[in-house]
Order: sequence, then C-alpha cells, then structure tokens
Amino acid sequence: MQSEEIREKFLKFFEKRGHVLIPSASLVTTDEAGAMDATLFNTAGMQPFVPYLLGEPHPKGERLVNVQKCLRTIDLSDVGDNTHNTFFEMMGNWSLGDYFKKEAITWSYEFLTSKEEGLGLDISHLYFTVFTGNKKVEADKESIEIWKSLGIPEHRIYYKGESNWWSAGLNSPAGPSSEMFYDITEKLGDMTQEEFDKAEDEQKVVEIWNDVFMMYRQENGEITGELPQKNIDTGAGLERITTIVQGKQSMYETDLFLPVIKKIEELSGLEFGGKFDRQIKIVADHIRTAVFIIADGVIPSNTGRGYILRRVLRRAIRYSDLISLKHGSLLALAEIIIEKYKNTYSELKKNKEIIKKEIDVEENKFRQTLEKGIREFEKGEDPFVLFTTYGFPIELITELAKEKGQKIDLEDFNNKLKKHQELSRTSSAGMFKGGLTEANEETTKLHTATHLLNSALRQVLGNHVMQKGSNITAERLRFDFTHPQKMTEEEKKKVEEIVNQKIAEKLPVILEEMPIQEAEKIAIHSFNEKYGDIVKVYSIGSEGDYFSREFCGGPHISNTSELGHFKIQKEEAVSAGVRRIKAVRNR
Repeated sequence: MQSEEIREKFLKFFEKRGHVLIPSASLVTTDEAGAMDATLFNTAGMQPFVPYLLGEPHPKGERLVNVQKCLRTIDLSDVGDNTHNTFFEMMGNWSLGDYFKKEAITWSYEFLTSKEEGLGLDISHLYFTVFTGNKKVEADKESIEIWKSLGIPEHRIYYKGESNWWSAGLNSPAGPSSEMFYDITEKLGDMTQEEFDKAEDEQKVVEIWNDVFMMYRQENGEITGELPQKNIDTGAGLERITTIVQGKQSMYETDLFLPVIKKIEELSGLEFGGKFDRQIKIVADHIRTAVFIIADGVIPSNTGRGYILRRVLRRAIRYSDLISLKHGSLLALAEIIIEKYKNTYSELKKNKEIIKKEIDVEENKFRQTLEKGIREFEKGEDPFVLFTTYGFPIELITELAKEKGQKIDLEDFNNKLKKHQELSRTSSAGMFKGGLTEANEETTKLHTATHLLNSALRQVLGNHVMQKGSNITAERLRFDFTHPQKMTEEEKKKVEEIVNQKIAEKLPVILEEMPIQEAEKIAIHSFNEKYGDIVKVYSIGSEGDYFSREFCGGPHISNTSELGHFKIQKEEAVSAGVRRIKAVRNR
C-alpha cells in the first residue's frame, strides 16, 4: 500500500463517520493570542486547532478530519538515523465537544486493523498504553475498559506517565492520551510492563497512533481547570505508519523518500544501503523540508523562520558535497519532491519556480563562503567567526568538530552571540544603527544598499566623498555625503549602474570583528565617531576583491542578490559641501 492510498483511506474512513475534510493549515503558525507557547512553525497537528479546542466554534462543525503539515527541527543533528526527520504529515480526526473516548478509541482500532476500510495490521503485533495518573488527574481506567470491550487482553495494556500526557507547550490545551504501538520485529509477543518499557526504549515497538483526550487548560505547566468542552485530538504520523504498512525498517525506505533517494543514487553514483546512508538521508530529508517551507512563503534569512530554512538548506548543501553531488543537484531533487506531492499540496506546483529560485540563490550564496570557511575551521578558527563571517550554522560547526574528534565550547559561542545580538538591538527610543528608523527586512536591505552607494560614489566622484548621515525607512534610503557640487546626470547614471552591477554579481556580505587598529587600515570609518577597542567591519565582495568595507553595527543582508534593482530618485543640496541622495529599490 502506497502512502497516497494510506492518506486517502484515512480521510475517507472518517468522512464516512461524519467528519468534514479540511485542508492542512500552512506550516507557518498564526497568532494564537497567547493560547500556547509561541512557535515559528506548526510542530503538531493540534496547533492550528487551539482556538477551537478552547471553545471557539469551528466554521466546518464539530467533527473534522485532516492531514496537517508539521515541522520539528529541535533534533536536527539526529536526522540521518532510522527514526528522525524534520518535515512530517500528521493525520488527525477531531471532535470539538462531540464524541469522546469510546468512539475515538474504537475508530482508531478499526482503522488500524480493518482489512476492508483500514490498514489491516496484525492484531498480535499491537500494544496499548493509558495514562497512569498524577496529583490532579486520576489513572485512565475508563480507557482500559474500552480497550477490553474491543477484545484487547488486559496484559497488552500498559500504564505510562508523562509520555501519555499531551500538550503543545507549557501554556496550551492538554489532556491524557491512549497510544497504540506496533512491534516492528514482529517477534515479541506478550510482555510485562518492564519488558514493554525496555522494548520501547530500544525502538522495537514504535508508537503509531495517539488519541488525546483534550480536557484541561494548562498554564505554566500546571493544570488550571477544565476546558469548556471535551475534545478528541488524534495524531497518526503518515511517515511512521507508512513504514509499518510497507514492512520497512526506516521511513527512508518507503515511497515517501525513495524517489528522491533514487535520484541521489543516480546523481552521486552511490548506492543507498552503504556507508553513506546517513549523508543521503540528511540530504533527502532536508531538501524535502526546504521545498515545503518555501512553498508556504518563507525565504532564507538570518532571523526567525528564514533562519531555520537557511540552517536546513546549508546543512543539505554541505552533506551533498560529502556524497559528491554537483552544484545544482539540489534543484533536481526539489523537482522530484514537487512531483511527488503536487497533487496533495497544490502550493508546491503553484510555487515551483519560486522554490527552485530560492534554493538556487541560497546554494550560490553559501558556496561563496563554504570552502574558505571549512579551511578556516581546519586552521582552528573561532566558531563564532565561522558563524558570523562565513554563515555556518552552529549545528554544522558542531558536526565538523565531531568529525575531527573535537568539541565546541557552546557556552563561549552563546555568550558571544548574546553580545553580538545586544550590539544590533534597538534602543527603547526606536533608533537603529546605520540610520534605520526600524529594523525589518526592507530597511536591512536598504542599509546594505547604502554601503554599495557609498563605494560607488567614491569610485565616480573621488575619495573625498564621506558619509555625513543616513535615514532609512522601509520605502526608501536617504544618504548624505560630502561633495562640493551638484552631481551631473551622467554621474548619477554611472553610480546607479555600478550599484546594480554589484547586485547582479551576487556578492556576499561578510561581518568581521577586529581590533580598531587593524580595522582602520582596511575599512572606511568616520573620524568624528567614537569607537571601542573591538569594532565590526562589514565587507561586500570576496577576499582580495572587496567592493566595500566599512565600520558598521549592522544589520545587513547576507548577499547583494537580495536587493533587486537600485534607483536614484533625487540628488540635492543639504548645506555647503554636503549633498543628499534619495533612492529606492524595485523589488
């Protein structure tokens, strides 16, 4: 049974039982008004349902069924084994104040075991767990009785503690759960509680279904009361169930991953099932994740969701090198992913060209610093410099160190990162470094454009040009500089051409911190400004061929290709010997 059929069977099973099919929400989370801990992406199927679990009526009714796109990157360094991945699909059926434990448990069991309507799993390989209780919630004896009424012997039902209490954070709806496990060895038979716990730890039995009885509101990790209605939140991971149904040892052996893995084999000349399995799995997983993130409107950046995407893509790029995939191979893999999922998730087909463009741009950016960054790592360069100057995610630095039998001082790294962030943080008055009126994606891009403009002006007008001030909004930049006379139309056109040429060249923007004595020898700075002993220098271009180098507190984009087209709107006098340019970028 292929994954498409499993997904379709699940949806039809619950539609037949009065559930309304609703589409997956975006991977990108929405504001849930403090209902639960903030996350950048939906990490569980229940997240988009939080308002309705809390009592708000759902426009489609009380019985719903869906397959939700989810993303978890907390275990990024573990991806590559048989059980960890980042993007996954969570099949779910929902009761919002309608049916409760009896129906939820009964239908779960029917879908797993029915040969006609469900998956037809062998009952002898199934095990069941219920919540053992705590100070505020009693042991779930009711669920035990429901399982027994379905013919499950009591010795196949086990009590579990925290693993059978489900919430999506310290502040969210919560409740006990009953879980279903499958013996992937198909040899274990009856087990004691202790034997079952050991088999779970050894991943000989794996959870394939989770019925959460969402009854309580949780605040700061403590139950503060009951919800206005009793809800059912079912979670059944498609990747894990597909692995069981297809009789595989790993999700990477299923049809969800095999098409892209076969393409990796073709492009690399390697065979899956050998010593490069981990690298192949990482590339396959990460490119799949990147495709789905970009399809939902996220692009690589240095903050928030964009940084998670950047981490995933750059890790994929590094591991693609380790298995000899040529530059550009990730685009071919993205094509496979889009083709595999386009009928289920139309946004992949709709945004195909955007997906390919963003992957290509990010690969080109990272490759401009990747080789040199690895050389610097080999020389023992500070991990924080690799992070800020060469764009290496800390996970990648840690893995490089592990391969060499070294350890990264994460405490030192985090302390430096904290100081770095404090330097870039806005003051309470809302004034930003570099003349930014606010810190956002557009002002950051225009801030980088002022550096290109400054260098272009010096190239066209002469080295007497010095910045006298700037003001940047999301709509335009304003740049004041020293020059004794009005610029000619030819001079303005030449400056524009130089800036746009540097944008077209896709130059990296590199941050370095260095002693002021060293910085003064290589970078433009204001003689009237007071600096500390250590200063930040932003360079645009590659080593030995920098177009611009300036003292600057940031923030900046990572590559000039992000700027679009630069256009001077106006050039005018400010005072004697000081001129002003107003410019915009066309997106």
